[in-house]
Amino acid sequence: MSKKVPKVLIVDDEEGIRESLKLILGDHYDIILTDSGEQALRVLEADPSIALVLMDIKMPKVDGLDVLKAMKAKRPNLNVVMVTGYKAVETAGEAARLGASGYIIKPFKSDEILNTVKRNLA
Repeated sequence: MSKKVPKVLIVDDEEGIRESLKLILGDHYDIILTDSGEQALRVLEADPSIALVLMDIKMPKVDGLDVLKAMKAKRPNLNVVMVTGYKAVETAGEAARLGASGYIIKPFKSDEILNTVKRNLA
């Protein structure tokens, strides 16, 4: 019997980033794409088998840190890696305080994404 492929939820308002992450991870993981925090929360609620979330911090309407807080309230053990174009140390610290299991800065490299996801699913 084959091993079940982990599901990774990608949350980013930029289609190019979502598609890039899907290209990098798609051969190794079952990828679900969403373009907003609100949609991500609905998907996460509907699919308890999601193992990891890669989420942008700066999104319209609902900030990624607020979505992180809501996700961790519902699923405290869920691994959520924040992705951002901002190198702000205070943002990384706030994400960690809220329960993020990692932080990736755009522009990112393929091996950085693969290693971060692999480490968070180990």
